[in-house]
Amino acid sequence: MPDRERRKSEHELISALKRDLTDDQRDTLSQLERFGWTLKFVRHPPFQAPVGVIMNPDTHRFAVIEADGRLDENSSLLFRD
Repeated sequence: MPDRERRKSEHELISALKRDLTDDQRDTLSQLERFGWTLKFVRHPPFQAPVGVIMNPDTHRFAVIEADGRLDENSSLLFRD
């Protein structure tokens, strides 16, 4: 059995997700991270720009960062519980 941990750390996973975002999305995310928001995942709709999905851990609210960096707190995305 290998002694080395093969799973990536949370920091490495978040860094990989951030690389998928546009510059405008990264700028918006950087500002929101100061208020506790965290990047949860990046959606890749076919033939469209990536969409960053963020969460506020204090309120458990989700929001979307559009390709141009706009924040959409009333997104039509559906999330499972």
